Amino acid sequence: MVSNWPTNPEGNHSTSYGARKLGEILQRLNLKKAPIGSWPYVEIGDIDIENKSIIFKDKKSIRGAIIAPTDSVLVSRVRPTRGAIVYIDKDYVVSSAFSILKPKLSESFSKFLFYWFGFSKNFFQYLLKKQKGSNYPSVRDKDILNFKIHIPPLKIQQKIVERLDVIKKTQELNNKQIALADELFQSLLHRELDPKGKSWEVRKLGEVTQIENGGTPSTQNPKYWNGKVLWLTPKELSNFQDIEIYDTERKITQLGLDSSSVKLLPVGTVLLTSRAPIGYVVIAGKSMATNQGFKNFICKEKLLNNKFLYYFLKYKTKEIQSLGRGATFGEVSKTIVSNIKIPLPPLQIQRQIVEKLSAVQDYKKKLIEQREKLKELFESVLHKSMAGKI
Repeated sequence: MVSNWPTNPEGNHSTSYGARKLGEILQRLNLKKAPIGSWPYVEIGDIDIENKSIIFKDKKSIRGAIIAPTDSVLVSRVRPTRGAIVYIDKDYVVSSAFSILKPKLSESFSKFLFYWFGFSKNFFQYLLKKQKGSNYPSVRDKDILNFKIHIPPLKIQQKIVERLDVIKKTQELNNKQIALADELFQSLLHRELDPKGKSWEVRKLGEVTQIENGGTPSTQNPKYWNGKVLWLTPKELSNFQDIEIYDTERKITQLGLDSSSVKLLPVGTVLLTSRAPIGYVVIAGKSMATNQGFKNFICKEKLLNNKFLYYFLKYKTKEIQSLGRGATFGEVSKTIVSNIKIPLPPLQIQRQIVEKLSAVQDYKKKLIEQREKLKELFESVLHKSMAGKI
């Protein structure tokens, strides 16, 4: 997340505050080298770019590591436009590839600089112009220290930091709730769908569903494309959160459908990606076709609830992925999925299990919606603050 703040012709933030070089407001730090093997040790790759936090790993420091003082900001000089920037609230042993920023107390708060640099598109654009090298582009300490910023009075900085801190803490709590919802869902999946100790009938998927391969019409014939028939590809499911899908990025024509092995699937068909990336599953909310990266299941309604199958396939994700790794061309074939065994409780129990699992998924969906709203709020407050409007 970066903020596209207003800029002046020099590319720096345009506010009513005077422009200063970063180096003018920072303390001169007498950095100490850390003993080899110190822990915890923070490298550039340990920074969570999205959340601007440290992911601590079980590794120890190497030669050249330095001790970064508490209440300072780490800015990566290697591949700087990735945004590996983080605020630290205690001393840490860190890679020497970080620039360490600690402002004079009379000039600025470290947290203010963290928000200014960590989420500023303009700062990253500046670094892009200054970086040298192709494989491992980098900037110098001098480049970072020469960047000009507009520093508001300390009272205003404090007000900005307090507002952004509240939103950021709420975001962190929301993310924890999402993680807990994930844990609850996985636990419930195992408890409800593990057939051990249950007197359920077990059948093969090929016995309780009609399985259809996906297919692809010729990509060379323009008459086959930009039609009205929904046509799904695996990549569209990489960040998809809902159980049912109602639209697709591409559409084919009826001619394209008729001129290929592609079949129009009915509403309620369970769609499973059977080529890389293997294991994504979704239910067709509208009639649609899929490309060859799918195996599609039309349930025999008197035996199998389609949402029960959806959750069963999510429960079996790792197993299905392993079947793909061992298959020719890394594909889970129709024969393989036909032979996967599924427990079949009575339909009433299937529906009860679906209700429990769907309740957790609905809760998680609300949390994800809340995460997006918090992201928008953070961006709005950040933009107004740094533009001098707060």
